[in-house]
Formats: sequence, C-alpha cells, structure tokens
Amino acid sequence: MSTASESNETSSSPAPGTIEMKLEVVAIPVADVDRAKAFYAGLGWRLDADFELGGDVRVVQFTPTRSECSVAFGRGLVSAAPGSAERLEIVVSDIEAARADLLARGVEVSDFFHRGESGIEPGLDPQRASYQSYASFSDPDGNTWVLQEVNERLLGRVWEE
Repeated sequence: MSTASESNETSSSPAPGTIEMKLEVVAIPVADVDRAKAFYAGLGWRLDADFELGGDVRVVQFTPTRSECSVAFGRGLVSAAPGSAERLEIVVSDIEAARADLLARGVEVSDFFHRGESGIEPGLDPQRASYQSYASFSDPDGNTWVLQEVNERLLGRVWEE
C-alpha cells in the first residue's frame, strides 16, 4: 500500500477512482441513547433504525432531510468519549431558513458567522458566497454540528456522470 509521501514522489497523479463509494453513515458518541434519539427526532430527521443487537449493543440511526448520509449512535457502537465529534457539517441552500427552523424546534443555534479577511467574523458573508456563511449547534452530549450555506458548487466538487 503506498503512502501519500510515496505518491507525491512520483511524476504522475493517481488515476481517479472507478469504484463507486458513498459515505452512508457516520457514528457519533453519546452518553444517553434515548436522550439523543429524542433530540435528533426533534430536528425532524428521519428515524431509520433502532435495533437492540443483543448483549449491550443498540444502534439508532437518523438521516437529515434529503441527505444521503446518516448519523448513528447507540450503546456498544463507538469507543470515543460522548460529545467528542466535532464539526459535522450540514450543507443548506438557505442558512437563514435552516437556522430559523432549528430555533423553532428549540435548538440553541449560534449567531451567523463567516470567513472574512481577518478570519472568522460575525454575521453572514456580505456577498452570500457559497461555502462562506455558517451557524453551529450541539446535541445534548456536545457533538458539534455546523450549518454551511452552499448554492453553487466549486468546480471539481460534483461527480461527473
């Protein structure tokens, strides 16, 4: 198996992958499965699974609206400390509407922030450029989520058919 440093030493780039691979599920660590289940249900996300798999294993899975990737949590699923997942990004086309929806659902959401000339600055990006405006929230365990407004994908960020 080659490493990144080995591949950088060659004169050609590796060929693009040809096997379709989709990130389907991201597991996050929580302390209280039922509390987390209630929180994610309250976001309006689709409940895909709640299985007791025997022993001390339980898996709960939710999918954000229209997402192709789900979030899973439970008992016996991951060994990371509860609340240690950081910067799970959710792309939205209208960050103001997304923030308002979360607030209406009782979620504490940060004020808007954007990347400016001097780093992170308060408020929405003045030009509302894609990838520049954000807001964040956390689940009851402290796993952090970031809303990111994207309306136009950068070149190379869309798979060609």
